Amino acid sequence: MSMKIAIQMDPIGAIDIAADSTFRIAEEAQARGHTLFYYTPDKLAYREGKVLARGQSLKVQREVGHHAILGDMEEVDLSTFDVVWLRQDPPFDMGYITTTHILEMIHPKTLVVNDPFWVRNYPEKLLVLSFPDLTPPTMIARDLETLKSFRADHGDVILKPLYGNGGAGVFKLRQDDGNLASLHELFAGINREPLIMQKFLPAVSAGDKRVILVDGEPVGAINRVPAAGETRSNMHVGGRPEKVDLTDRDREICAKIGPLLREKGQIFVGIDVIGEWLTEINVTSPTGLQELERFDGINVTGKIWDAIERRRVEQKS
Repeated sequence: MSMKIAIQMDPIGAIDIAADSTFRIAEEAQARGHTLFYYTPDKLAYREGKVLARGQSLKVQREVGHHAILGDMEEVDLSTFDVVWLRQDPPFDMGYITTTHILEMIHPKTLVVNDPFWVRNYPEKLLVLSFPDLTPPTMIARDLETLKSFRADHGDVILKPLYGNGGAGVFKLRQDDGNLASLHELFAGINREPLIMQKFLPAVSAGDKRVILVDGEPVGAINRVPAAGETRSNMHVGGRPEKVDLTDRDREICAKIGPLLREKGQIFVGIDVIGEWLTEINVTSPTGLQELERFDGINVTGKIWDAIERRRVEQKS
């Protein structure tokens, strides 16, 4: 069936078409005969009972520098679309949260992927708190003495912003590192949010695995190996993707979290696993599709669209 698809994303002109997951999502939709409309989050609006967006029709092609063919600027009523993709990158700030409130007004009649209510309530570093048996020792706190106490109990730790992304602001602190108070002061000067602290996992030197789940089921994984001298493995900061297979532990983790993800409409999810431990459940704008497809030779994006199309059929029946 042909569907009208709107994609809410960051400016499309700057993306890397060899790596960007949103581009791959649009490419697969187009190949299936769906029509595409593109807009940026600042062009989303609520007006007199309608959810509107100013944007452009979109066609994509795998040609560097000419990857997006855009139509004239127009305003559309998003309730007339079959699917809206929520695909702008974090940070998960009030601007991001506001878009979830607005899009929630048209969901599920228009299927918003991922479900905006649960994206808002299950940001990456908070959803894992529902699964303490799967995660390393974790603390969320703003008070400096509380953070010091956690480090005293667990030795080397990772400290990072609760609502950050892409490896920005992530620090490894040894048990005797004297910078915790200074970093706390720095973060406190930026915002009033708590920080997240986790016990450092030495296994990160072998990689931080990104496992992709589609409608609650694992479909594959890539390993992200930190660059020399780095603790962070995010590809935004130089992490190197490698082919890797799912382990029994990966499947165990997915079996425990998958039913909840499926129930809450989180169709495309990327989880982070270091060694035996789950560290994040990424629902806002997961990445890794293109790398996984290249390594495994499977159409993972097709599985995502299969799940979406299946949900639309179920809604109409």
